[in-house]
Amino acid sequence: MQTLKIIIADDHPLFRGALVQTLQAMAEDVTIIECGEFSAALKAADEHPDADLMLLDLAMPGVSGFSGLMTLRAQFSALPIVIVSATDDSGTVRRSIELGASGFIPKSSGLDDIRMAVKTVLDGGIFSPGSDTSQPEDDPMLIEILDRLKTLTPQQNRVLTMLAEGLLNKQIAYELGVSEATIKAHVSAILLKLNVDSRTQAVIKLGKINMAMVA
Repeated sequence: MQTLKIIIADDHPLFRGALVQTLQAMAEDVTIIECGEFSAALKAADEHPDADLMLLDLAMPGVSGFSGLMTLRAQFSALPIVIVSATDDSGTVRRSIELGASGFIPKSSGLDDIRMAVKTVLDGGIFSPGSDTSQPEDDPMLIEILDRLKTLTPQQNRVLTMLAEGLLNKQIAYELGVSEATIKAHVSAILLKLNVDSRTQAVIKLGKINMAMVA
């Protein structure tokens, strides 16, 4: 591969710098777009539709847990996303892949492992670390939530993420540049798809997936 464009979304400058150095040797012409918060990652994905890959931390300003992956995966379906996280238990890895990640790189990985993971994904494969991710999710409740979350549209994913941040309808409408009535319609659709009766219950369901990261 002669040229390569990668978006790195992580709020730790030193770790981003280490990734940049690691990736620079993978092609003759490497362009790196660095993002320190989730809103910047969304903007970068939108402004660089020719990006070959995004490396995404699960926990960074503006997002937590799997919400960011879900939003990006739904909104930019053609962009391969590899999770880079310090939380690397088999359940977190498995759920990342289940929610659409093309790979998972533990932050403890060596340089050669990072390059191998990136190359695997760029070649069209799925990369997971040594932990066994072949076993399906064994918690029926989590299986149901995952299946329901995957039915949300890109905009509904964004709205749910903002609900989890505690934003009101009018604040979400302002952030997304739409009417408050549009947000109310999205919220109603989210409640229906998640089979819940309130915004609070919807946020709790999303939280159960994120809490499973450390369970």
